[in-house]
Amino acid sequence: MAQINKPSEYFNTKLWNGNSSTQAITGVGFQPDFVWLKQRTGTQRHQLLDAIRGPNNILISDGTDAAAQDTDILNSFDSDGYTLGYQDQSNDTGFTYVGWNWKANGSGVSNTDGSITSTVSANTTSGFSIVKWTGTGSDGTIGHGLGVAPKMVIVKSLANATAWMVYHASLGNAQEIYLNSTSASGASTAWNSTTPTSTFISLDGGAGNGVNASGDYIAYCFAEKKGFSKFGSYVGNGSTDGVFCYTGMKPSFLLVKTYSTAGGWQIYDSKRNTANPTSKFLVASSGAVEASGSNDIDFLSNGFKTRTTANPGTTDSFIYMAFAENPLVGTNGVPACAR
Repeated sequence: MAQINKPSEYFNTKLWNGNSSTQAITGVGFQPDFVWLKQRTGTQRHQLLDAIRGPNNILISDGTDAAAQDTDILNSFDSDGYTLGYQDQSNDTGFTYVGWNWKANGSGVSNTDGSITSTVSANTTSGFSIVKWTGTGSDGTIGHGLGVAPKMVIVKSLANATAWMVYHASLGNAQEIYLNSTSASGASTAWNSTTPTSTFISLDGGAGNGVNASGDYIAYCFAEKKGFSKFGSYVGNGSTDGVFCYTGMKPSFLLVKTYSTAGGWQIYDSKRNTANPTSKFLVASSGAVEASGSNDIDFLSNGFKTRTTANPGTTDSFIYMAFAENPLVGTNGVPACAR
């Protein structure tokens, strides 16, 4: 498997201060195709935008809202970042913001690998794709364009106020969990009891499953790539000398959620936290301000270690998604540095 030596060419985090005008956010290192924005010091909601749906077309991770167009949140995807408008959600004076940015492959092409034709923007190098399709109300499959099976898939109806459906390989094809909710995972037929393959994702057309009823859908699909991304699970030990999770890389981004009981989707990154313990986090299922304190994690050269008796270090079971700042050792033989 090819290894990515410079993860920042495919994923990067940017921080900025709002100015209540237009503002170009540069230094991303690529033209992003999926941007996830959050106001850090205020309670504005999470804003998710992608290149297939286009600028100013938003989804909200902390709610079931249908997609909406909100002018002047993110006005354009640019060659080295994006240009913000003046809206409070992304650029209000007196507030700080974070943007998590992924590179796919532009506005997408038609894909007929599944029984349902989809529009796919896929980056096979980094294992990330964006998929858009029109639900049929029947069981079906959609192509994802990755060439390998995704480990995590996040699906949202664009037309309907339904939950964000999440498939995670550690939970399997008979379970679901909701990005917009603190709920534990539960039994599900959403994935048609079928694990995603190297070409397609299986969907149940039942109206209650939120993945292929009538109307348009979007999916963010993530495959595991050595030295760049890792998707896994662990059981906490309830100690400040917590569990170590080997990822084979120094993390720059970590999304972690307890699935055995209720708890928020906590987001950590190395730009808001420049030294261990990594304690500043936002919650994907909440518009709350950035928190800091007792929910500590250490980002290490080869993984992460919990340092708390609270989430994410309780004795519950957790799933996670992690992206790299550096691989453990690149193909050039250069090791990552611990913090």
